Amino acid sequence: MNVFAIVALILLVACAGEKAANTPADTTTASATTTAGPDGEALYGRCIACHQSTGAGLVGAFPPLAGSEWVTGPVSRPIAIVLHGVQGALTVAGTTYHGAMMPYGTNIPMNDAEVAAVLTYVRTHFGNTASPVTAEQVTQVRAATSSRTTPLTQRDLEALR
Repeated sequence: MNVFAIVALILLVACAGEKAANTPADTTTASATTTAGPDGEALYGRCIACHQSTGAGLVGAFPPLAGSEWVTGPVSRPIAIVLHGVQGALTVAGTTYHGAMMPYGTNIPMNDAEVAAVLTYVRTHFGNTASPVTAEQVTQVRAATSSRTTPLTQRDLEALR
């Protein structure tokens, strides 16, 4: 079985119980009447199977989020990764990973506030000290990349600023 098939199988198993997969989410930002936003740490539970509770990933299979230039760099990059997924060779902290991450912005719908919350959690935990992500930033990236129908590659990510 090739690496892509193994990754796909792990993702299917890890996400099989996700309630969000059964109910479509509104892809707009949270309303002004919302008193508390989504819990980024709780939403990170969707990521733990691959990236682990420590954000360290799994050597040779899933890249770390801790210290990742894709997480802490320009905010459009992690937003686009969550919305559209990523596939192919991706170098993280000097190590190249070959695999795929499914898009959470479409296959397992997350609204803009949820994407912002989970990315803010990741960008401010595991030793990362990047700026928070806002729902408005997610809305902008979602609109700018709305015609995309395939996962991102490293080259696509490098073009995002």
